[in-house]
Amino acid sequence: MVNTKEFADRLKKVMDYYGESASSFAEKISVQRSSISHILSGRNKPSLEFVLKILSSFPEVELYWLLNGKGTFPASQRTLDLKNETQQVIPDEKTETKINSELDDNKTIERIVIFYSDGTFKNFQN
Repeated sequence: MVNTKEFADRLKKVMDYYGESASSFAEKISVQRSSISHILSGRNKPSLEFVLKILSSFPEVELYWLLNGKGTFPASQRTLDLKNETQQVIPDEKTETKINSELDDNKTIERIVIFYSDGTFKNFQN
């Protein structure tokens, strides 16, 4: 369970690190300004979509650190290299066909995120 107060403190740390105001940060991750304000004040908890938008826009932010404070911020160069490697992986046609055949015919996969027990993850984007 994510501690809302501690998450808000880490979010503020990310914003300060990048020199972003709440408005500019909201714009960069494509959310409403009020979403940032409500999370910082403790009124709302962050959604998974909100967290994923932060991770997509700011590669130095590690998931495990953002959610529960374990790990480092900004991410080490090794972690950034691993993130860049995983974003360049392109599934072959056989894998894509198998996955798509298990889904609705009128839908396509946009993104797959695999989370590992050590707090790391791989992000595959179509």
